[in-house]
Amino acid sequence: MGRPQKVFSDRLIVFGRYPAPGRTKTRLIPALGPAGAADLHRRLTEKTLKTVSAFTGQYGIGVEVCFEGGSERKMMRWLGSGINFSYQSPGNLGSRMQAAFSDAFKNGFTHVVLVGTDIPELRKDHLKIAFDALSDYDIVLGPSTDGGYWLIGLKRPTHVFHDINWGTGTVLNQTIALARKDGLKFCLLDPLDDLDTVEDLKRLRPDVFSSGPYISVIIPSLNEAENIEATIQGARDRDAEVIVVDGGSTDDTVARAIHAGARVEKSPRGRALQQNFGADSAMGKVLLFLHADTVLPANYVNHVFETLVDPGAALGAFRFKTDLNRPLMKLVEFLTNMRSEHLKLPYGDQCLFMRRSVFESVGGFPEVPIAEDLYLVRQLSKLGNVLISPAYSVTSGRRWQTLGLLHTTLINQIILAGVYLGVLPHVLASLYPLVRRQ
Repeated sequence: MGRPQKVFSDRLIVFGRYPAPGRTKTRLIPALGPAGAADLHRRLTEKTLKTVSAFTGQYGIGVEVCFEGGSERKMMRWLGSGINFSYQSPGNLGSRMQAAFSDAFKNGFTHVVLVGTDIPELRKDHLKIAFDALSDYDIVLGPSTDGGYWLIGLKRPTHVFHDINWGTGTVLNQTIALARKDGLKFCLLDPLDDLDTVEDLKRLRPDVFSSGPYISVIIPSLNEAENIEATIQGARDRDAEVIVVDGGSTDDTVARAIHAGARVEKSPRGRALQQNFGADSAMGKVLLFLHADTVLPANYVNHVFETLVDPGAALGAFRFKTDLNRPLMKLVEFLTNMRSEHLKLPYGDQCLFMRRSVFESVGGFPEVPIAEDLYLVRQLSKLGNVLISPAYSVTSGRRWQTLGLLHTTLINQIILAGVYLGVLPHVLASLYPLVRRQ
């Protein structure tokens, strides 16, 4: 038998939503971009849950996360399985809060407090004061400086959520008027700022407002004039900067990259060297390493964001596909994806991506002549999960055409085995002179 659930008499409800670019903190998109705004929401929610957990653990109060967007499985993956989750009801904000309080009282809770996730200054003593106040008052409100409220607490069902002009600066005053009309004794806490608009962002989080893009796409290149423009076009996004790090091309790769809208840097030749050089100059919170002959999936930023919402993710990659439509190539793709999914061993042409902090913690790519991607994957797999997105990136099949499908696949497997058997990188490099382009 499992451990019995602890019974609480009071309930703290955290009202929030699952982070998704373009659907979360939409008023901040002009300043941060869709993914940047969603990422700020993610961090604010995690900060709120940390404060809430410290409070409820100390004072023995049950906590519930009442959410919209996503699913319970996604919420558990993001915030953990030790939390009670519930879906918000349909309707406007008032209807959803009314339903959450009604459910809590039906379940026998005595004092119920609801708080949002966009209050950067929230502390656990604010929550304690709110619950203490419900011993003497029917309703407690935490005023926000925009005319709404950041917290509401009740000890019995009321009608203070009806006929409110939600989203305006009159919400607090309208709520107080309804409380007085119903003869409710109310208490006001100290006002706090919530973070909803670009003006709020400038005032409360100037560090975030001035930060860089959500993602930096880093493309090492060497004589890639044939492919570079399509690769860059597939990577351009409002939430991304695209950096081409050229290792000394003698064709017009650099000119075409600039024309396609990328920032071009030059470094010594060598894929590991070039990728590390690009990472050093990148501004994004997330780094994605893209081969110059690979095209990212549509809406790739959303896929990256969704993968890295998992706090246990150390590394992400896309599923593997080429532009060769041959039965044997389809078999190679299938086996590659099986290896990536089940053995957690993606190759570099699957577009490795990770948080900058994780990349820096292992010192970047090991500067070896070959298989730098596999060495990095091995290092990162020790720090957390290697997750494969369901989306496909598409790589040129020219390597398989150069030596043949079977020959190229055999060499790839020999190098993979060599890495795990500890064969020296320069020995492995001698096996791959025609397929390796850098």
